[in-house]
Amino acid sequence: MLIAFLSSLFSFIFLNVPIAFSLILTTIVLMVFSNELSSANIASSIYRGIDNFPLMAIPFFMLAGEIMNVGGMSKRIVGFANALVGHVTGGLGYVAVMASMLFAGVSGSAVADTSAIGSILLPIMKKEGYDTPKSTALIAAAGTIGPIIPPSIPMIIFGVIGGVSIVKLFLGGIIPGILIGVGLMIVWYFHAKKSGYRTGKRVNRSEFMQALKGASWALMLPVIILGGIVTGIYTPTEAAVVAVVYAFIIGMFVYRELTFSQLPSIFMHAAKATAIVLLVCGAATAAGYMITTAQIPKMLLNTLDQLSGGNVLLAMFWINVLLIIVGCVMDLTPALLILGPMLLPVAEGYGLDPVYFGVVMCVNLCIGLITPPVGTVLYVGCGLSKISIGEITKPLLPFIAVMFAVLLLITYVPGLITFIPNLVK
Repeated sequence: MLIAFLSSLFSFIFLNVPIAFSLILTTIVLMVFSNELSSANIASSIYRGIDNFPLMAIPFFMLAGEIMNVGGMSKRIVGFANALVGHVTGGLGYVAVMASMLFAGVSGSAVADTSAIGSILLPIMKKEGYDTPKSTALIAAAGTIGPIIPPSIPMIIFGVIGGVSIVKLFLGGIIPGILIGVGLMIVWYFHAKKSGYRTGKRVNRSEFMQALKGASWALMLPVIILGGIVTGIYTPTEAAVVAVVYAFIIGMFVYRELTFSQLPSIFMHAAKATAIVLLVCGAATAAGYMITTAQIPKMLLNTLDQLSGGNVLLAMFWINVLLIIVGCVMDLTPALLILGPMLLPVAEGYGLDPVYFGVVMCVNLCIGLITPPVGTVLYVGCGLSKISIGEITKPLLPFIAVMFAVLLLITYVPGLITFIPNLVK
């Protein structure tokens, strides 16, 4: 059954069948193999996969990100980051990473993060004489921090499909996200020194306070979201609604860059992105039903036992290898929805903490967002800078290497993930 599942799924994907429909067709194949073909079961599974309250956080966080971008909040975050580090050699690169980390505290989406920061900074970096492919590679790599630092749409999905605490998953992503950001800055430091970029203007105290004041409303939003979730004031879903309302009020009445005429377009973009994610969620739930029925997780566990000899460290190595390969040919959300229900029981069979495993899985699949041939964020970056995939691939390699290094670190030092969640009861 495992071979039937994988061969049918990847056959449909390579035939360019959309992921959601590939999953539904694969479910039908598995049902035929099991002599359990039932259209009613497929329909009810799809509906059950979408009819889930925590998933309501996804459209609201996407909507909050859209409003932030149009309402001027992302622009002020970039301005604040520039006031902090824009004066050092190659300062705009550090601004890109820092702004991405701050924006990640609101959107939870790598695409939204890359689009917002890249659309502001890439033209400036080009004007200042920065290497365009390298700058694009940095912004794309920094954009992948969006789904790691809380809030995180992939972690919401993993929490729903695995019955894992979304709050603890959020908290577990803080240290890995910071480590990736610092690692990207270190790589950029050596590039900037070698390239001899000129230093920017150092802002005075008055200008810094002005930038801080301008960004303060935007910077408060991650605090409001995470603070309210951790203290139990509201759930992640309710926090997403709070984020939308807050972003709307600040963009409309404080910054005054958001207008009512822009709202239909904002709602349309958020609705399209949400529809894609939720359709895949429903289709993956139907596939997950057959995955469980066919005992595919048990087969995977037996295969991993043979490869690793029952050693949990080797097992995690092979799981990471699998996720890296899948991440290169499949987008993060469908990969998470397909492999999550298969691998989480395997991880639990080895006695691994589901929060630890969920964060490792999300970080691993985030690397796939910037690897050819299916790196979504890679295409966003190339679209913004008007360069080809071939031009950006080589400059990306050092940044990908940093992300791999962080992945190995958090895989074999679980405390980097579990330390903060364990502080919260």
